Amino acid sequence: MARTERRGEPMRRREFITLVGGAATAMSFAAARAQNTTRIRKVGVLTSLLPDDLEGQSRIRAFAQALQRHGWVEGQNLRTETRWMGDSAERSQQYARELVGLTPEVVLASTSPCVVALQRVTRDLPIIFANVIDPVGAGFVASLARPGGNTTGFIAFEYSISAKWLELLRELSPGVKRVAVVRDPVPASGIGQFAAIQTLASSSSGLELTAIDPRDPAELKRALAAFASERGNSGMIVTASQPAATHRDLIASLALQYRLPAVFAFRYYLANGGLASYGPNNIDIYVGAADYVDRVLKGEKPADLPVQAPSRYELVINLRSAKAMGLELPPTLLARADEVIE
Repeated sequence: MARTERRGEPMRRREFITLVGGAATAMSFAAARAQNTTRIRKVGVLTSLLPDDLEGQSRIRAFAQALQRHGWVEGQNLRTETRWMGDSAERSQQYARELVGLTPEVVLASTSPCVVALQRVTRDLPIIFANVIDPVGAGFVASLARPGGNTTGFIAFEYSISAKWLELLRELSPGVKRVAVVRDPVPASGIGQFAAIQTLASSSSGLELTAIDPRDPAELKRALAAFASERGNSGMIVTASQPAATHRDLIASLALQYRLPAVFAFRYYLANGGLASYGPNNIDIYVGAADYVDRVLKGEKPADLPVQAPSRYELVINLRSAKAMGLELPPTLLARADEVIE
């Protein structure tokens, strides 16, 4: 009897191995089927910078990394289509049509020109914007709390920030009497920023503003050369606009050439030699936009997601540019800065 049990043991082991092997094979086939049937979600990105722009690359990388933290992995359950339009109106319409034609579930729109281009093509596809100024005034949303429609997102700042640029310029160069304001006069955001600066300037006796349009590089050079040639303590404010972002290398180099203390809306201008900036952290804005894209992919509607503003603004000062211009900056100002580039 004992001998019979011993003869049966190898048989039972073979049966067990066969059973386990079959189960493992079945599980492998099931896993393969699950992997093959994983739904790939499509996201579009329309950005107003160009592919070789390091700032644009940083923003898109931060956006992708934030999506990955939410579980959206490129090539596994996500496919992202990105179009880099720069400041070309022709490309903006072409790429907006292309992206909508690819039927993504949601599109990230970087800055106002991208939102304009997309809204001309669709009023149904969810649009999450980043770095937009005054979306209500531009007609993108009905209100900040209740956007309505298919569009919502994250603003760069409110117009009151623009007046702070003039205050900062006067701290950098206390004797300033003439200020060149580089702005885009076409969109509502350009008009609003200039108006906020103008309101503060009107209450300051002897302060003169000169508006400069940065759309054409040759005209920009001529205008700043003419401004700098006139006598008097001079400075410059560069407001947020697509043309200014496109030509920021030129603007920063001209400011250094003519020794014009300049304040910029964003920190990334300082990488090109700008003197000081006061504004939001752009990377934070794109991380927030990824959060909204995730919520849309999970079923929420843009109409129900309130437009959000930055929770903090950063003062950054480029001490190297200050030294190149011969500026002695107040220690109290340097102490207040969130970052000093030395």
